[in-house]
Amino acid sequence: MTYGDGLADIDVTALIGFHRSHGRPATVTAVKPPGRFGALKLEGDRVSGFTEKPLGDDGLINGGFFVLHPDCLDLVDGDACRWEDVPLRTLAERDELRAYLHDGFWQPMDTVRERDLLTELWHSGEAPWRVW
Repeated sequence: MTYGDGLADIDVTALIGFHRSHGRPATVTAVKPPGRFGALKLEGDRVSGFTEKPLGDDGLINGGFFVLHPDCLDLVDGDACRWEDVPLRTLAERDELRAYLHDGFWQPMDTVRERDLLTELWHSGEAPWRVW
């Protein structure tokens, strides 16, 4: 299952293999979010370094790609139910959720800016998610 609003170069075969190996009903793909802003390194008020759009702070987030046993969908209570609310929290509380760590390319497409970035990558011929 995926939200469909992001792109990644996830090895789906490895993701499914990981899911089968742990025996739990749900797997979420954990990713490092891309940086949105340039980071400053300061010494007092002196800028001693700058990194353009570094990766996040080493925290991992829900990458939006899942492998699920069909019974997991029983936790979805109608069209208004958000997957991130009760279903994912319930799976975690029941110790039924595992994280597949993906350290490759991952990019959401939540804004026009992100859409333009992904479109540019596609047209450049260097889209990391293109595997054919």
